Amino acid sequence: MTAFGAEPRVSPGACAPAHACAHCGLPVPPWLVEARAERQFCCSGCRTVFGIIHSADLGQYYRIRDAVGDRDAQPARTTASDYAEYDDPAYLAVYARPLEGGMMETSFLLEGVHCAACVWLIERLERLVPGVVTSRLDFRRATATVTWNPAAAPLSSVAKGLENLGYPPHPPRGMRKDQIRQAENRRYWIRVGVAGALAGNIMLLAIALYGGLFGGIAEEFRQLFRWFSAGLGILSLAWPGSIFFRGALGALRARAPNLDVPIALALAVGGAWGVVNTVRGTGEIYFDSLAALVFLLLVGRWVQHAQQRRAADAVELLFTMAPTRARLVEPSEGGERRRTVPIEAIEPGMIVEVLADESLPVDGEVVAGESRVDEAVLTGESAPVRVAPGSQVSAGCVNLAAAIRVRVTAAGEEARVGRLMRLVAEAAERRAPVVRMADRIAGWFVVIVSTLALVTVVGWLFIEPSLAVEHATALLIVACPCALGLATPLVLSAVTGRLARAGTMIKGADALEKLARPGTLLLDKTGTLTVGGLHVAAWRGDEAARPLVAALERHSAHPAARALAAMSDRALPVERVEQATASGISGELAGRAVAAGTARYLESLGVAADPELLAWAASEAETGARTPVFVAVDGEMVAAAALGDQIRPDAGELLERARRAGWRVGVLSGDRGEVVGAVARQFGLDPGCAHGGQTPEEKLAWVRRLVSERGVGGGQW
Repeated sequence: MTAFGAEPRVSPGACAPAHACAHCGLPVPPWLVEARAERQFCCSGCRTVFGIIHSADLGQYYRIRDAVGDRDAQPARTTASDYAEYDDPAYLAVYARPLEGGMMETSFLLEGVHCAACVWLIERLERLVPGVVTSRLDFRRATATVTWNPAAAPLSSVAKGLENLGYPPHPPRGMRKDQIRQAENRRYWIRVGVAGALAGNIMLLAIALYGGLFGGIAEEFRQLFRWFSAGLGILSLAWPGSIFFRGALGALRARAPNLDVPIALALAVGGAWGVVNTVRGTGEIYFDSLAALVFLLLVGRWVQHAQQRRAADAVELLFTMAPTRARLVEPSEGGERRRTVPIEAIEPGMIVEVLADESLPVDGEVVAGESRVDEAVLTGESAPVRVAPGSQVSAGCVNLAAAIRVRVTAAGEEARVGRLMRLVAEAAERRAPVVRMADRIAGWFVVIVSTLALVTVVGWLFIEPSLAVEHATALLIVACPCALGLATPLVLSAVTGRLARAGTMIKGADALEKLARPGTLLLDKTGTLTVGGLHVAAWRGDEAARPLVAALERHSAHPAARALAAMSDRALPVERVEQATASGISGELAGRAVAAGTARYLESLGVAADPELLAWAASEAETGARTPVFVAVDGEMVAAAALGDQIRPDAGELLERARRAGWRVGVLSGDRGEVVGAVARQFGLDPGCAHGGQTPEEKLAWVRRLVSERGVGGGQW
């Protein structure tokens, strides 16, 4: 995929742009083209990385990239960070481990990894950073494992070296848990591989035995094949199949039978009677069926666990919304000092500073500064929220306008975003009701099947005593609950996988069963019913002011500025820019004085209000819950824009289909109540079922209350 907002990279033979970036190959914006320059760059990051790659004699990277046909190139991103927090003992204790000879090893999650050439470049980090011994990249997980000599280079220089190559590094949250998981995965796959190999070889022996029934087989070979099958079958039950026996014993000790009990019973009885028949030299030995059963059940169980782990991985990615470092403000002899530390070193009561355009690393109370904060990541609120001393802020939100200082109340996993992610993780680990039901009936299943087996033995003692145990054993093997033990997790995984490909994350398999019957469907607004993010929904006034405003707003990181900047791609020279905190921006470009912002901001610049534009903006704010932005050119208010969140084009049809299917549809959003009400009216929803200003915790309380009142179908609003 290409970087957001960038055009696809031009392939050979296509109509090439006038200028392509010498590093990433993407088109260079017209305003960044340097006349008579040998090479052009789309951003300062690409320029920096290009120079560093060639200074380290790593130019072969570009030849490898072109050879592999990379189509996912993206502009290089560099930061002003010195990564000093990576040298903090608290960070090293969590994310690094000592090796022999004084070496240390750590891992980083890297941005911008997109092709095989990236692997080649990252694994030559030692050419750029003295002290690095080895650097290995896991391409699928974009994780670099670096071994370095701390006496020769601090970890911060290693991290800066990775960024200089165009791959900003981040600490891998949950690294130790991931290492434990990888070890468990290896052990489990060894078990599955052994089970598959044994089942395959026993099947080959079974083919020879079954073929001998029709074509004849020498008795010595028949017995030899039976003994080989018995040996391999016992090995399959004793090692790969032991997981079911341990599970059954644990369930019986806890007096909570589960599916492992009937499975273990079938495997034990079938294996024991198979050995007896092998020694007797007559009768069925069952080992081909038992080995295949062990293999398939292990595969089914793995698929089920893998789906749960994918959901947990998605939760881990969500948790990276909060920064991993903070700018700590401490008193010193000269007044105060600032230093960047890992989030693990932050404790309640400390003071941290958050600059404009930075994400908040902690929960806390603002003690200095005024700004506006984008809380959409937690609440869905599309409009920034004003904060001042005394305001509460949360980790993961973005500080938009000016620097603020925050007294820490919680950090890391104890922060609000961490607690929310734990709730999501708990939901992801829930088992589907059909699986829980199967465990509940497992005890009765064992009693019923055992009783039937006993009846079979007694009955055949009167018919043909020599076949009594044979038929009872066959009954136990056939009655093994393969459908619940294998088919159920496979079906659930197939459904969740298909939904994942469609962009839907299922946090708990129990949700699939709830969708089978209509009830109450609660939807968020931002990103669900709407696209998410502001856009210019309406414009009133002078059309010629559009490119002027767009060029000016490119110099601001405010969400409203990004929406206005998208109105035009004309490159206009901007001579001067002045920005007021959360109220507007002004400047000179193309020989004209341009300003955009609130009516009060323009009034402070001496611009007289236009009554017609004010009335139009008030109407848009009331009927469409849109945010007005007024535009002045050369001291005169000439236009107004109404900013709003864009409705998803497919949302109306999907909501109508849900209503026809019997679902009651409601909206719970963190956005303002008037905005949520306006969206509900557009979809024809009952305004009484649309509630704004809801925090994530309040949304959870709504769901719990509705379920407690009327079960899954939902209660009264």
